[in-house]
Amino acid sequence: MSNTKTDFFESKVLGHPAGLMVLFFTEMWERFSFYGMRVLLVNFLTMAAVSYNPGWSWSAENAGALFGTYAGLLYLTPILGGILADKWLGYRWAVVVGCVLMTLGHASMAMETEFSLYAGLALIVIGTGFFKPNITSIISEMYKDLPEKKDGAYTIFYMGVNAGAFLGMLLCGYLAEKLGWSYGFGLAGVFMLLGTLQFWLSKPLFGTIGDAPSKVHEVELPQNINEKSVTSNASSDEEPANPFTMLDKILIAVSSVIGFAYLINDPMSKIGGTNLFPFEIGGLGGEYVMIIVALVAFLIMAISRIFRYTRVVRDRMLAFIIFAFFTVFFWMSFEQGASSLVLFARDSVQRIMTGSAATIFNIVNTILTVGPLLIITYVLYKLWQQTFKKIPGSNIVLAICFSGVWAIVFWMLNRDFNTTAYEVSYSAIEHVEMDKEGEPQTSYTALSEAMIAAGVQAPVGDKIVTHTTTVGEPVDLSVGDKLSIIRKDNEGTTFGYLTEEKRANVIGVGKNLNVDNGIVSATVTSIKDNQVEIGASWFSILNSFFIIAFASFFAKWFDSKYNPSAAGKYAIGLITMGLGFGILVFGLYGVEAGAKVSMVWLILAYLFHTLGELSLSPVGLSYVSKLVPARMIALMFGMWYLAIAIGNKLAAIFGGQIENITEQYSLSTFFLIFTIVPIVAGLLVFALNPVLKKLMHGVK
Repeated sequence: MSNTKTDFFESKVLGHPAGLMVLFFTEMWERFSFYGMRVLLVNFLTMAAVSYNPGWSWSAENAGALFGTYAGLLYLTPILGGILADKWLGYRWAVVVGCVLMTLGHASMAMETEFSLYAGLALIVIGTGFFKPNITSIISEMYKDLPEKKDGAYTIFYMGVNAGAFLGMLLCGYLAEKLGWSYGFGLAGVFMLLGTLQFWLSKPLFGTIGDAPSKVHEVELPQNINEKSVTSNASSDEEPANPFTMLDKILIAVSSVIGFAYLINDPMSKIGGTNLFPFEIGGLGGEYVMIIVALVAFLIMAISRIFRYTRVVRDRMLAFIIFAFFTVFFWMSFEQGASSLVLFARDSVQRIMTGSAATIFNIVNTILTVGPLLIITYVLYKLWQQTFKKIPGSNIVLAICFSGVWAIVFWMLNRDFNTTAYEVSYSAIEHVEMDKEGEPQTSYTALSEAMIAAGVQAPVGDKIVTHTTTVGEPVDLSVGDKLSIIRKDNEGTTFGYLTEEKRANVIGVGKNLNVDNGIVSATVTSIKDNQVEIGASWFSILNSFFIIAFASFFAKWFDSKYNPSAAGKYAIGLITMGLGFGILVFGLYGVEAGAKVSMVWLILAYLFHTLGELSLSPVGLSYVSKLVPARMIALMFGMWYLAIAIGNKLAAIFGGQIENITEQYSLSTFFLIFTIVPIVAGLLVFALNPVLKKLMHGVK
């Protein structure tokens, strides 16, 4: 029969069944959409409403509250999605439902209204819950009888994760920053839709794999988890059953409901002014009181269950909880990449390059973009060869996807290679003040057309002067040409050229908000070399690039005799993460407020953050299978994702304080927090290494 396991493994690509490559591309387009939107959200919400690319002018604190809730829920809904798939939907239908919901979510966000934004985020959260746990479960079911090939399959699959993240942040970010936010959000939705179609049309390739469960359907636990892997001294039959008591269920329900209510209340109270917990106890706000109640309820449940097990199993589970605790501190720091580091790149990093530097960047960016895309296109070609007769529709959709990606890449690279730098002059107010060392510091505030028309005068001690700046656009201008420019960042230190269409859009925004539209009249004074302005979102692709570059090194290291202990890997990951932020502190030392720093510091920070991720991230889930008995797998997976969700929420809360801490202290002080906390946590987990080894009872 055509749907047998034997036939399924007959058509191979790169030594694996062609179905794996279908899942590879499905995951790639989902990650393309997810990371493409993720890198835009906080930037869009906090961008000035009157600017080159108008945003919503939210504070970083409010944007962080919304993003943190979104990111936290992303790690909680997969628990429910996995249960629904196991019991009713089946893995394939769950993936399709998730893809459709996420497509609708991205389309909703592209409309850029407040309702559509919230609705879009909700749809993506729910869709991710259906998608995330079940696409990996399909792989697990595919390789159920070939466990020796599973590691290689997951390696290929996770290359799709990084390829999608890389291309999504690169292309969605570029379109959003150069053309408009709706283009970036919309592109994420388009490829999510096409990814859904290619997966749906590939059904003949999978046969019964991933079908809805029947009475005899066997569901494999993630990563081939089983009781025997955690009991070295006793068989699974000897471990007493430990069913959930009514009290356990009540405590889980209480902590879950309160936790969900807090996640919803945080942005609702900050943005909408509606507080679900409008009370105080002992001077502590209601939401914090409820968090403590939820935490106590959850800990009582978890600890009471753990102590019902035998000593060895109990000790191993305690070790797992310790690892989960330190995971919070890692993700709290790492996920600054979605909030504060994007704002730092936008407003505080020198991203404009001209002349030979621009040419070198364009060449490097071309290699960085085209190289991986060629490799992935080759995989598509091999898949086409093996499966076109069986799933022609899926292959055609994939070909359309890649044609679109190549077209956008060529347009992007051509635009950057043909961008010219023009020096322009405009009227500005010159302000001179003394810095901390008593040296004069000069700043300039551009005079908009509206300010000049209103006859604005310079404050006492200041004066109106003709100032110059550089504007880079892929347009042909001549010396003496008049043009309209407007600020591109929230600091008002870089400017962009307004086409007639953009000018009309900015005027419309100004009228709607009843504010000065900020348009500045300028004159071209000279034509310089080519110029490239690196987008704030571009730096986010470095994480995926560094993962691809260094993953094999870490794999060989961890397979060698020098393989660190679990606590050692955690310590290395946390300390390396802290050092990444320490580089930013060093780069910002002595830099005046409002000045821009070299992008080298941010690139090095992302390098260290990725090295920390490669050291710590793979350890976590693998230890679920090694340390936890089968009957506790679901709960402990939930606890692990809960730790990541808490880390993501804390990351957004602390990241949202970048404006407040910078204003009160300095930007380097803000990053110092994320230097000290992970390093201290890393040193602490390293000090606990002997205790953890004892608790793990021989598990390596």
